[in-house]
Amino acid sequence: MLKKITVIILSVFLLANVCGCAVLLVGAGAAGTAVWLSGKLTQEFNASYERTVIASEKALKSLKMPILKEAKEENVTQLKSSYSDGSETWIDVRKITDNSSKVEVRVGGVTPDKAAAEKILDRIKRYL
Repeated sequence: MLKKITVIILSVFLLANVCGCAVLLVGAGAAGTAVWLSGKLTQEFNASYERTVIASEKALKSLKMPILKEAKEENVTQLKSSYSDGSETWIDVRKITDNSSKVEVRVGGVTPDKAAAEKILDRIKRYL
């Protein structure tokens, strides 16, 4: 009986370790957690710069936010739009490496709206 209990406990322990690794693998799509700093929500992604720009454009369109201006440089794209309440919105996509990029979302000028920025960033994640 003691041998069966030991085998069961050991099996549960090993299963927990394997599941923990699976959770880490599932979370590998996003390179980090979104950070709110200086009125912008910033997150790095394990996705190419081009793919992230396309996901950002799709996110704005799906939220019925028109792209008012798109400025592209070599490794940076800035999308300007307006949120549903009329607040100006900026999305900056920066290339970090060939397979990673950084997205910064700011909604509002003087008083940035973190909840609105989170909604846009979540939609970008959905398209990545």
